[in-house]
Amino acid sequence: MKAAIHKVEALEEGHFLRVEWEDGSESCYPCVWLRDNCQCPHCFLSSAGARKLLFKDLDVNIVVKEVALADRSKISITWPDEHASEYEAEWLKKRCFSEEARAEMRGDLFLPEHQYWGSDLQLPQMPFEAVMYDDESAYKWLCTLKKMGIVLLTGAATRQGELVKLGHRIGFLRLTFYGPTWQVQDKAGANNVAYTTGKLCFHTDYPVLQHPPGVQFLHCIKQTAAGGESEVVDGFHVCNKLQKQNPQAHQILSSTAVDYTDVGVDYCEFAVQCKQRIIDLDSRGQAVRINYNNATRDTVFDIAAEKVRPFYAALKEFDDLLNSAEHKFTYKLKPGDILTFDNWRVLHGRQSYEAGPAVTRHLEGAYADWDVVMSRLRLLRKRLLNK
Repeated sequence: MKAAIHKVEALEEGHFLRVEWEDGSESCYPCVWLRDNCQCPHCFLSSAGARKLLFKDLDVNIVVKEVALADRSKISITWPDEHASEYEAEWLKKRCFSEEARAEMRGDLFLPEHQYWGSDLQLPQMPFEAVMYDDESAYKWLCTLKKMGIVLLTGAATRQGELVKLGHRIGFLRLTFYGPTWQVQDKAGANNVAYTTGKLCFHTDYPVLQHPPGVQFLHCIKQTAAGGESEVVDGFHVCNKLQKQNPQAHQILSSTAVDYTDVGVDYCEFAVQCKQRIIDLDSRGQAVRINYNNATRDTVFDIAAEKVRPFYAALKEFDDLLNSAEHKFTYKLKPGDILTFDNWRVLHGRQSYEAGPAVTRHLEGAYADWDVVMSRLRLLRKRLLNK
C-alpha cells in the first residue's frame, strides 16, 4: 500500500515539519535534514545517488519559508533563499525518524538478525551449481549466511579455481598476503600453522589485519581417510553465554587490546602488526566481531603487568566455552564441499591427521569482505523482490 499524506505543517518556528499520514500515523522531520537531502538536480546527482550540495553551503539553523501539499503523494518546500525542494511521500515515509521506522530500515539495509546455534546445528546446505547460476538460490545462500553465519555448498569440482568463480559470483575476492586464494595442505617449512597436519584450535582468521576479512570460503579438493575433521562454533552465541556467566571476563575481553603479529613470505614478503580486542562490541553492547587467533597472538602484550593474569583467566573461560561439547559442531568435509562462513562470528578449527609421503588433504581457501557480500545480496534482492 503506497504512502499517502493527509496533512503537513511546520512546527517550532519552522525548524521541524510534521507529516500526518492517511493511515493515522505521524512523522516529524528536522528541516536541516530536509534541506540537506533536497533531491533537485542542483543538490543531488541522481545518476550516482550522491549529494552535490556542499556542506559549507548548508545553514544548520535553516527554517522553512513555505510548505505545501500539492497532492497526497508529494510535499513542496520553499526555503528562505527561494530554493524549492520536493519530497515524495514514499521516500519520506521510509526515512521516518521514529524508533520503529529506524529499526525497520536497519533490518532492511543490514539484515542484523542472528539465529544462534551450538552442537545441534543443522548445517544449511545448497548445491554449488544452483548458487552459481540461479539468482534465487544465490540470494537464499547469502541471506542464510548472514543469519546463520555458515552455509555448506556441495558438488563443486574437485580442482583449484572454483573459489575464483564463487568470488566473481558475488563480485570479487579479498587479496591478502597469502594470495587471492591459498592452499591448505601439509607443507615443508610451513609459514602458517594451517599448513601442517596438527590440530588447529578454534580461531578467526587474520585478526592481525586492521580490517579482518568478513567471509571465508574453504573448498575441499582432497580429504584424508583418518582425521582432519572440521570444527566450528558460533562465537556470538558463546559471547552471550560468557556475558551471563561471567560479566567481568566479558568486560576484560571486550576492552583489552591484544597484540597480533604475522611475519613471513608468501604472495609477497610481510611483517604485519595489529591490536585488537578479542570481542568487538557495537553501541548496544552486542558482539559484532571476534578477533581470536592463538597462533598469531604476539609475545608482546602492551598492558600493565597486574592486568595480565586476569586477562588470561578471562580468555581461558572464553576458550573453554568455545570448546565445550554443548557449543562446537564437528563435520568432515567431502571433496567438492565448500564451507562458507562468517569469519567475524564463526570460529573454526581442525582435528589433526596423519602426515604422509604425498598430500593426503587439500583445501583451497579464499576470503571476501562483508561489504562485497552484502552488496550482492542487496542487488539480488532488488532484482528478485524489487526492494
